[in-house]
Amino acid sequence: MSKASDGHDLTRVGPGTVMGEMMRQYWIPAAASSELNADGDPMRLMLLGEALIAFRDSSGRVGVLDHQCPHRCASLFLGRNEENGIRCVYHGWKFDVEGRCLEMPNVPPPQDFKEKVRAKSYKVREQAGLIWVYMGARAEAPPLPMLEALFVPEQDLTVTMLQREANWLHSLEGDIDTSHFGFLHAGHVKAEDFEEGHPARHTVANRAPEYKVSETGWGTMYGAYRPEPNGRMHWRMAHFCLPFWTQTPNADFADHVVAKAWVPMDDTHTMLISIYGGRAKGATYSSMKLKSGGDGIAGAAPMDYLPNSTDWFGRWRPVQNPGNDWQIDREAQRANRVYSGIRNIVMQDQAVTESMGPIVDHTKEHLAPSDVMIARTRRRLLTVARGFAEDGTVPPGVDDAEVFWGARAGSFYADAKVDWLDAYQEQLKAAMRWPRSGQQAAE
Repeated sequence: MSKASDGHDLTRVGPGTVMGEMMRQYWIPAAASSELNADGDPMRLMLLGEALIAFRDSSGRVGVLDHQCPHRCASLFLGRNEENGIRCVYHGWKFDVEGRCLEMPNVPPPQDFKEKVRAKSYKVREQAGLIWVYMGARAEAPPLPMLEALFVPEQDLTVTMLQREANWLHSLEGDIDTSHFGFLHAGHVKAEDFEEGHPARHTVANRAPEYKVSETGWGTMYGAYRPEPNGRMHWRMAHFCLPFWTQTPNADFADHVVAKAWVPMDDTHTMLISIYGGRAKGATYSSMKLKSGGDGIAGAAPMDYLPNSTDWFGRWRPVQNPGNDWQIDREAQRANRVYSGIRNIVMQDQAVTESMGPIVDHTKEHLAPSDVMIARTRRRLLTVARGFAEDGTVPPGVDDAEVFWGARAGSFYADAKVDWLDAYQEQLKAAMRWPRSGQQAAE
């Protein structure tokens, strides 16, 4: 069980909170670049508990501002996006993407004071098909994180988004809890259903793997291991990367490039942004076939989304949701066609985490040895966030962005006598393919 104060510090992300202030030191992926058009409609954007608007101006630049006009606090969501600025419809005051007031048309020219007025704004960058926002106080923003997936050539990149009605932390923790795979996603299949060498075969042949866990420069990592015949070991390696990134092991290590951001919209809503690249292009165990020719993980199915609305939480909402019990099929569950009865492997994760409630009370938990990665990650987060809050210690990866370069997830075989971290490093040397710096990427 955890202390209530730890749970509070881990889960609250608004301005002035321990976790929220730590997260604000990093660049945050906030939206897909495709969501904004030049001179198009402004978009409501909830990010770390702040109500913002995002718009793309006539020149293609993106602005992210406080949604309230600094004149009389009318919402700039109602504004006119025109001629390289957003104009408040209340009195016509106009602001550029950096929040500078360009015009005060309702004020006589001798009394104009636009040079003294700024709308609250945040720095913005675009990369990997995403709009990134820096919400920290630095005059010069730090570099983007050197996550390998961000430098995959665009033609080999897949980016998806999905909103979850749950706190960011217990949403993220599903990605670093590998033992649930053999039950939630694959409880209805047997090892003999798979061809020899199929990556998912091991997760169902042994549904209770043992773990190695280590702190790293980028956060934490685990290796779930299962002994194989002939002195081999099967490993599934995965990572937590500060402040809210995961890399999941659901494909072959050599082909799998992934970065998943669990971006807090507020304390009870999370936007999952998944970036896949390389030869696997997002392939997972769920896309592989059984000997019979059927789906390897029968719960896999295409995602269905509700139409986007202009509400603060109106983007990237799944059709399967708490209001319809995630469309659980009890007959499929009883017949063991789908272990959970919920179609789509992503929605299976969505259902169990949303079912926990908006924010989990950690004092009610009884963590097991299989939760060692979760426990170590929580401790790492608290140490980093409290260190920044108490003495200003800069969180890892903010300035030294290349620390993320050592993280790659996936499964592989190794000699059982080789230390797990040595085996990982050998795989890493052979697998990493993309540039080691933004400058190299540009070249």
